[in-house]
Amino acid sequence: MRIVVTGRRLLLGLAVLGGAGLLLAWSGIVNIGASTGHWQITNWALHWGMRNYVRTYAWFEPEPPADLDAERLVRRAAGHFETGCAFCHGSPLMPTPVEARHMTPPPPRLTGSADKWTPRELSRIVGHGVKYTGMPAWPARGRADEVWAMVGFLRALPQMTPERYRALAFGPAVSGDPVLEACARCHGQDGGAAGGAFPVIGGQSETYLAATLRAFREGRRHGGFMQLAVERLTDEDVSRLARHYAERPGLSDSLPSGTGEAAGIARNGLPQADVPACESCHGASARRNPAIPRLAGQDAGYLAAQLRLMRQKARGGSAHAPIMQKIAERLPEDSLDPLAAFYAGTGR
Repeated sequence: MRIVVTGRRLLLGLAVLGGAGLLLAWSGIVNIGASTGHWQITNWALHWGMRNYVRTYAWFEPEPPADLDAERLVRRAAGHFETGCAFCHGSPLMPTPVEARHMTPPPPRLTGSADKWTPRELSRIVGHGVKYTGMPAWPARGRADEVWAMVGFLRALPQMTPERYRALAFGPAVSGDPVLEACARCHGQDGGAAGGAFPVIGGQSETYLAATLRAFREGRRHGGFMQLAVERLTDEDVSRLARHYAERPGLSDSLPSGTGEAAGIARNGLPQADVPACESCHGASARRNPAIPRLAGQDAGYLAAQLRLMRQKARGGSAHAPIMQKIAERLPEDSLDPLAAFYAGTGR
């Protein structure tokens, strides 16, 4: 009998506490204004919980790539950091902005992040964000390659001088055209090779470039770097940028020379795997659709990465994407890098 009474009292006590909490929240007297900051114990509890969450879920993150600290990954993420991160976290060129200092909690400086977090922990934070802090998840789910590029950048940030940061994040100056200047941060004014950090877009089909920009802008093709870069472009901007880069030297329809297995796939496909010749769509044939990209002269790492994204169905953007996804699935894994190298002109 005593157990039953005690249980009822416990339930009644919990109900009273719950009702009191609801009444307190309804009253509006709890000050949640950012100007008051957190109590010290609240601040400690939130950060303690966050550290525990990151440590636990980092076990589910994949192993970092072997080239995590490569210069091309650092360079690839620098412009995005300046545009999408520095206004809260600051940069080697700028202390923490005044608005960020008045957030609750204030965004941390990231110059010591590589000492506090392992690569897999950083991957979890960058990829999934942190609730109640204003830290967003990565804009493009499924783009682990972009998340790892940002992790590589964060690992390089503590040793980065203001001069190096400026060169990486802003690229060459382009006067008189702010829209082109924003693109040139990463792609340069001519859209040429960038040490593997970005694709070659100089000489690409104008139709393909315009369609790609629209696909990123409208969310049909996912990429955290590009979606942020193009979200405010007008149709006129898109047409002008596509025309500018299409008129630059770079990619071509000329098939590289070679006689190896990759060259055979490019010219003849893999009939036994129902893979058509790459050149049947991407080559210089009179039947070539201008909405299909040129490949000759493209960066090998970029091409191989796109083929793997196609295999994972993590890249879309046009009506041709499902076709290419099926073809990429049928290509043997060990053929992807040689095929990309062949089109880049660095393989056989």
